[in-house]
Amino acid sequence: MATVAVPQCAVDDLDVEANLTELADRTARLDATVDVALFPEYALTGFVADERVESVALTRDGPELDTVRETARTNDVALLVGFVEREGSDYYNATAYVEPNGETTVYRKRHLWGGERSVLTPGSERVVVETPIGRTGILTCYDLNFVAESAALTRERVDALFVTGAWPATHSENWRLLLRARALDGVRWVVGAGRTGARRVPGTVPLDYAGRSAVVRPDGTVAAATNRDERTLVAELDPDVLAEQRAFIPVYEEPVDTDIK
Repeated sequence: MATVAVPQCAVDDLDVEANLTELADRTARLDATVDVALFPEYALTGFVADERVESVALTRDGPELDTVRETARTNDVALLVGFVEREGSDYYNATAYVEPNGETTVYRKRHLWGGERSVLTPGSERVVVETPIGRTGILTCYDLNFVAESAALTRERVDALFVTGAWPATHSENWRLLLRARALDGVRWVVGAGRTGARRVPGTVPLDYAGRSAVVRPDGTVAAATNRDERTLVAELDPDVLAEQRAFIPVYEEPVDTDIK
């Protein structure tokens, strides 16, 4: 049995220090039983679709990620957190899975949305990590729309998907629907961490975020969820539930398409 938490929160765009403080505070308030805590897309840096993101971009071996690692170690909890990553002259929408022992695995969003395409480079690799829930794939927001991503992770036989998101409030039903679909079509747990609050940055279009974080069961039903409020969602993921659903819907007994790109 593993326990996941989603400290649903707003993000201060272009203010890394404030976001690191929020992450540390929210993590410290978690119950000791929590194994993994998921924060939303761009939780450390926020995002705007212009050159200002370059000033807040982080490197995976920089002091900001060291602070995240220290937060994970101090609280004995794995953390999933999004940020703009810099490598050389390229910038990525990145999500880091940070274990209490400091081991860090980074996924770069493969499918960029809207203004991201003008300032970021898409990632090229899918990422699967071992977590307290089992083998877990990482996706970011718009990646949910691509069934090939779900199929490829089914081929990897993952037990769960961790999804960071910053979905617009105007399309929040799509976010929730896609989380449920990705749980059902791969018969696995899905945990979606959605950004809430709003973006109010000079020179950008104001945007309200959906929040609506959720834990979805392997049968596609919602086990626990939030609306747009800033609160922490906590749920237990029982391996027996996963085993029972996979016995009922035996997708893994079918031949797997090895040509998925």
